[in-house]
Amino acid sequence: MHLRRTLVKRIRVIVLAIVSAIACAGGLALVAARPVAADPVSRIAPAAIEVRARPIDVFKPGEPSQFRFGSLVFRGGLALTSSAPDFGGLSAFRFDASGQRFVALSDHGNWFTGRVVYADKRPVGLADVKTGPMLDQDGAPLAAKGWFDAEALAIDGEEAHVAFERVNRIVRFDFSNGVLAARGTPIDVPPALRRLPFNKGIEGLVHAPKDHPLAGALIAISERGLDKAGNILAFLIGGPRPGMFTLRRAPHYDVSDAALLPGGDLLVLERKFSLFSGVGIRIRRIPQALIRPDAVVDGPVIFEADLGHEIDNMEALEVHRGADGEIVLTMVSDDNFSPIQRTLLLQFTLLEP
Repeated sequence: MHLRRTLVKRIRVIVLAIVSAIACAGGLALVAARPVAADPVSRIAPAAIEVRARPIDVFKPGEPSQFRFGSLVFRGGLALTSSAPDFGGLSAFRFDASGQRFVALSDHGNWFTGRVVYADKRPVGLADVKTGPMLDQDGAPLAAKGWFDAEALAIDGEEAHVAFERVNRIVRFDFSNGVLAARGTPIDVPPALRRLPFNKGIEGLVHAPKDHPLAGALIAISERGLDKAGNILAFLIGGPRPGMFTLRRAPHYDVSDAALLPGGDLLVLERKFSLFSGVGIRIRRIPQALIRPDAVVDGPVIFEADLGHEIDNMEALEVHRGADGEIVLTMVSDDNFSPIQRTLLLQFTLLEP
């Protein structure tokens, strides 16, 4: 029995690594695995959808009594499914201050809004979920002109910024009339950002709040745009000290998202897909004082997991304070619109030093 479980796990590692590598290298090559509406114009109107949730009570199967993983304590999770053809491919996820209402986006260039339902601090479902396409300044779907690979989201009040891979652009949206009605306008970005490798563009996008030393800046981190030393390219756009910095890269790991802690430190979510070393994720904590133009930044790993845990292609990371003051981390996976991958929502409490 043990040999059978080991074989099944190894097959899953290989299949997931191949699928994820194809999706990352060829973009939406796997989208056809799930039918989507053929006419983008027919999907301009926002629509309510039903999302089913299966609870995940144990993060490491076979170890039901283990809840601490590095600096994180598992609170609970959900495996999400929907018959709505556009659901899936979630690449970014942001909460409001309550940690209940959320805005998410997908590889197809769609918004998702809704509410996470809790029971005793554990997520138990999603409610009031709606979806609609991201619109350009004329009200047409951005996907219709090839701007669909939305990968990162930063929100500041009623203003949001979305990073699109492939075209290597950042688009500003005004949420004052609602998320699903928002229209987008591209902003000026550094020339080096426009030159990032195809499908290796911005994956982490964070807005520095007014009490942060970089107040007003967008912190934008690429998936795997590398400098000559092999470090990951990142940008400070706007704010008091615009410029470039780099994140020291670990072998096989690429950036998939980022989020700021209340104290100002930066959390960077990273993932790896390898036929030899397997599939894994980790989170690094970067001290805020290190982030400045021309710096090479690094920080301790506070969390690691592999396919021995309940993970998939984890692409989104968010931070909020719970009602009791705890710092809560939420991770969401991108299923690449593939039937062999899952859309997961996982929540943890951060144990501060």
